[in-house]
Amino acid sequence: MKDVSIIVLDFGSQYTQLIARRLREEKVYCEIVPYFTKADEIKAKNPRGIILSGGPASVYDEGAFTVDRAVYELGVPVLGICYGMQRIAVDFGGRVVRSTHHEYGKAELHFHEEHGDTSPLFEGCHDGTVVWMSHSDRVETLPEGFKPIAYSDNSPYAAIADESRKIYALQFHPEVHHSEEGHIMLRNFARKICGVVEKWDMGHFLKEQIRKIREQVGDGKVLCALSGGVDSSVVAALLYEAIGDQLIPVFVDNGLLRKGEREQVESVFKVHLKVPLITVDASEHFLVKLAGITDPEQKRKIIGHTFIEVFEEEAKKHEGIKFLAQGTLYPDVIESVSVKGPSETIKSHHNVGGLPDWMDFELIEPLRELFKDEVRRLGLELGLPESLVYRHPFPGPGLAIRIMGEVNIYDLDILREADVILLEELKASGYYNKTWQAFAVLLNVKSVGVMGDNRTYDNTVCVRVVEAVDGMTATFAHLPHDLLERISRRIINEVDGINRVVYDISSKPPATIEWE
Repeated sequence: MKDVSIIVLDFGSQYTQLIARRLREEKVYCEIVPYFTKADEIKAKNPRGIILSGGPASVYDEGAFTVDRAVYELGVPVLGICYGMQRIAVDFGGRVVRSTHHEYGKAELHFHEEHGDTSPLFEGCHDGTVVWMSHSDRVETLPEGFKPIAYSDNSPYAAIADESRKIYALQFHPEVHHSEEGHIMLRNFARKICGVVEKWDMGHFLKEQIRKIREQVGDGKVLCALSGGVDSSVVAALLYEAIGDQLIPVFVDNGLLRKGEREQVESVFKVHLKVPLITVDASEHFLVKLAGITDPEQKRKIIGHTFIEVFEEEAKKHEGIKFLAQGTLYPDVIESVSVKGPSETIKSHHNVGGLPDWMDFELIEPLRELFKDEVRRLGLELGLPESLVYRHPFPGPGLAIRIMGEVNIYDLDILREADVILLEELKASGYYNKTWQAFAVLLNVKSVGVMGDNRTYDNTVCVRVVEAVDGMTATFAHLPHDLLERISRRIINEVDGINRVVYDISSKPPATIEWE
C-alpha cells in the first residue's frame, strides 16, 4: 500500500477538499478518508500526520460524528480544524458550548506571547494575520495539557496546542484563500511538525503511474474514449506514453462539437503526439436520434445512449481489449465514499457508464488521485499544448444543451459562429484565462429588430461567462461594457439569423452554469 504523508479525516465540511489541495500545492501528498475510518486502516497507510476537518454539526449534538479514539494513539501529530478542534477538545476532557458571539468571516489572529510566538505552527506568520472564521460553537474549557496559542476578538481560544503530544487545533479555516497565511500554517504542520520531507509533484506522479499502468495492463489492450476535453485527453496521452500501440483511442464526432474542435483534437493527437487516433463520424446518426426532441433531460439521455451504441460498434472491431480507461478524478472518489455520500443528481452526467454486459472490461482510472488543477499540470508534463490543457469545460452532450428546443444543423451552425466570436474576443482581451467557462446559448426566441432600413424578426443569443474555482459554485463575470458591446455587435453583424444578444447575470446557485 502506498504511504501517505498526511491523512485528512472528513467530518463533512464544504472545505475538506481544500485542505488536500493546499497541502498538495505545498508538494505534500495527502488523502481524504471518512471520519469513521478505523485507526488500523489509517496506520496501514503509514501517515506522518493526521488532520481532522471541519463539519456542519455540533460535537454535543445527539449522534455527533466521532473519531476512533485509537487515532490519537498512533504516535503521529494531529491537527484539528473548526469541528476538528472541538472534537479534540471534547475527546481530551475539555468543554464546548454554543457561542454567544458567532464568528463568520474574516478575523484578525493574534499570538499569545508565552506560547503562540514560539509555536512551530505559526513560524513565518505575522501577528494580526487575517483568518477565516465559520463557527457557532466555541471551546469554553481547555483539556488538561493544552495551552492557548492564538486568539481573536471573539475567540479567546482561536488556536490551542498540546506541544508535548504534538496535538494542535484551530478554530478557523487555514485552507481557504481568505486566511492569508493559512497555507504557511498547513505547510508548517506538515514539514516542521510532522517532519514530511518528501516532495510530491507531477514528475514523480507521471513516473509512478507509467509503472503502475504497465504492471496492470501487461500485454492487454486498453479502450479509451476521447471527448476532446482535458481529462480524457490527459488520460489518452498518459496511456500512450505508458503502453504505446496497446492503446485504442476512439474519438466520436457526434456533430455537436464547437467549430474546429474535431480538427484540433486530431491535430494534437495524430500530428503532435503521434497517437493513432480513431475518429468515428457519427454526426448524422446523433442528429437523426435528436430530431423532434426538445426536453433537455431527454436530449442528454439520447446522446448518452447513442454514444454507447457507436462506441460499442467500434469496440467490436478490435480484439484483445481487456481494459477500459476513464477520467475519474479525486473529487469523484471522495464523493463516493465521503461522510455525505453521493450528491443528489441535478442533471444526468454523460460518461462511459451503462456499457453493455459483453463489454466487461477492467477499469483503468489513472487520474483518480488528482484534482482538476493537477490534471492540467500533468497534461503539460505530457506535452499537451496549453490551448487544450487550459481550455474551458465543455459538456459531454455538447452544443445540444446550448440550443433551447430541438437540435438541427441550421441552429448548430448559427451557434458555432456566435460561440467562435465570443471566444475570440475573450482571448483577445485577456479575459479567457481569467474566467472558468464562457459560451453562447441559442435561445430560439425571436424578436423584432431593424437592420439598415429593413425590419427583422430573428433569433436571440445569450452570452454566458462565469468565474469559479471548481464549478461547484459560480458567479457571472463582470466583463467591461465595451467588451460586451463588441461581442454583441460582432455576433449581430457577422452571424446571419441573429438580431439580439443578451448577457446572463445569474450565479450558481440558484442557476446552473449550463442552461440545460
